[in-house]
Amino acid sequence: MPDIRIQRLAHSHGLQLPAYATAGAAAFDLVAAVDQPVEIQPGGRALIPTGLRMALPAGHELQVRPRSGLALNHGITLANAPGTIDEDYRGEIGVILLNTGNTAFTVERGMRIAQAVLAPVIRATFVEAADLDETARGGGGFGSTGQV
Repeated sequence: MPDIRIQRLAHSHGLQLPAYATAGAAAFDLVAAVDQPVEIQPGGRALIPTGLRMALPAGHELQVRPRSGLALNHGITLANAPGTIDEDYRGEIGVILLNTGNTAFTVERGMRIAQAVLAPVIRATFVEAADLDETARGGGGFGSTGQV
């Protein structure tokens, strides 16, 4: 199990550190480190701080994803889901919440706002080619496999 080193910033004191809720959980929650409530209007978005900086292990990324309960109950998702935190980023982790619902949503201090998954990264080399091998699908785009 790799370690993620975490630095707590001043505005996150008193808030829970990330932890897996169950033994089988793939993701851990990120919480809002806001000093005052933040209201997000329908169609609006806001960058919510977590008050945490992280040093990810080499060869990994952190995928920041929406929480299903916020999405279902309030229409709150992430504007860039999933968000990617690269292994060499050392700034504060922020979460861009987007309100797709019909009513304003208020983010309170300590609220669980997103979940994150540590994932391995496979890096590729890019090789220019004059042509590509043929496949059954070929160049068919959206909806080309007959699925609606």
